[in-house]
Amino acid sequence: MNWKLIFQLSIFGLIMAFATVSLIPQNFEPLFWLVIFVFCAYVIAKVCPGNYFLHGFFVSLVNCVWITSVHIVYYKRYIDIANHPQMASLAKNMPASLAIHPKLAMLIVGPIFGAIFGIILGTFSFIASKIVKKK
Repeated sequence: MNWKLIFQLSIFGLIMAFATVSLIPQNFEPLFWLVIFVFCAYVIAKVCPGNYFLHGFFVSLVNCVWITSVHIVYYKRYIDIANHPQMASLAKNMPASLAIHPKLAMLIVGPIFGAIFGIILGTFSFIASKIVKKK
């Protein structure tokens, strides 16, 4: 496993974490992620000698750490109804046990989303490894 590459590619997750707090509205976020995933898959396919799926999966898991941490630290700004109306709505409709601790809910759900998106980026990386030619 190329942990240096995984960490370097995860910096996109850190940038997106801060960007989604106040700059990028929720409806444009998937477009940014698509571009990032395609770029990461290309780099993984170009640089790594194997384990393409695992490299993509671990990039998303590290992304999840960055994103969850930043969103918890800047929770009030992130949940602002102007930028993330769906998140504000979800926060209001949480079960009572989590509604009093929405940051805890983010801490629980973050790794689940990280794993789901890890499967997606891992699949992108595997597919890219079949298309991209090595150096």
